[in-house]
Amino acid sequence: MKLGYHVGYWSTGAPAGVVETIAEAERLGFDSIWTAEAYGSDCLTPLAWWGSATSRVKLGTNILQMSARTPTATAMAAMTLDHLSGGRFVLGLGASGPQVVEGWYGQPYPRPLARTREYIEIVRAVVARQAPVEYGGQFFQLPYQGGTGLGKPLKSTVHPLRTEIPIYLAAEGPKNVALAAEVADGWLPLFFSPKADGFYRSALAEGFARPSARRTPDDFEVAASVPVVVDDDVERAADRIRPHLALYVGGMGAKNVNFHREAIARLGYEDVCETIQELYASGRKQEAAAAVPTAMVEDLALVGPVAKIKDELSKWEESVVTTLLVQGDPGTLRAIAEAAG
Repeated sequence: MKLGYHVGYWSTGAPAGVVETIAEAERLGFDSIWTAEAYGSDCLTPLAWWGSATSRVKLGTNILQMSARTPTATAMAAMTLDHLSGGRFVLGLGASGPQVVEGWYGQPYPRPLARTREYIEIVRAVVARQAPVEYGGQFFQLPYQGGTGLGKPLKSTVHPLRTEIPIYLAAEGPKNVALAAEVADGWLPLFFSPKADGFYRSALAEGFARPSARRTPDDFEVAASVPVVVDDDVERAADRIRPHLALYVGGMGAKNVNFHREAIARLGYEDVCETIQELYASGRKQEAAAAVPTAMVEDLALVGPVAKIKDELSKWEESVVTTLLVQGDPGTLRAIAEAAG
């Protein structure tokens, strides 16, 4: 199982110590580094800036939000970063949720799976550069239909470094996971747990079995974001993760449309998630975090002494996960590299 470093989202500004941590990740032999975006910093600018100081690691977006850019704009960015990095770019895409898509980007959310399929087809057509791009989809048309009538099919002025750039799809629900297996080169799970390995294997198998599937389980990447806290005190380590889980269970998405909550509830925490969501919605965020049981943290994260983490890693290695994406300082990266070694 490979290791990657996930910078994550910004809060008030750029995370401290990222340059040093990226350098340590490359020194330790990590396979990749990743940046994210939601409704603050973007993911492409930091990846280009920090990635310019690297020479070997893959550079990925986890995730680039599809509603933020047209498919052709995303393809342009992907080709540009692939050239600048010498062919190390990985395009991680995600649909996000209706609160962000409609509330921040002002784009419609309904039918995200069908929209994703069209989006990826256009990105691939631009990167392949075999002909001027024409597309007559339900959600995207090239040239645009109903405008001046002056638009014409175009072909990128840039010749791609690679005519295929790897595309990974972020997904949590079973239908979207199956779509990832069908149309993408990899899957970016959030809140993955080895306990749910069978559930996700089934969803992936459905996608791999479709006639249009591009990959097989043997050449498909699964890069899972996994919180890691190294500490001799397990409860103290879990305390670092509880607010994060409470935020995603209780504060991300609407009450009845929260894909993160659903993924965690499927692990057997339906009642707990209901409690967390009610506390968070009423403004009692500290109580919501306190309601996150240590067992839930340990299902979704690696916490505690290095020896404990090393022992638990075997469950992840036996799962569909091919790359573990971790966040933390250089010390955390060294500890997880030691445990994984």
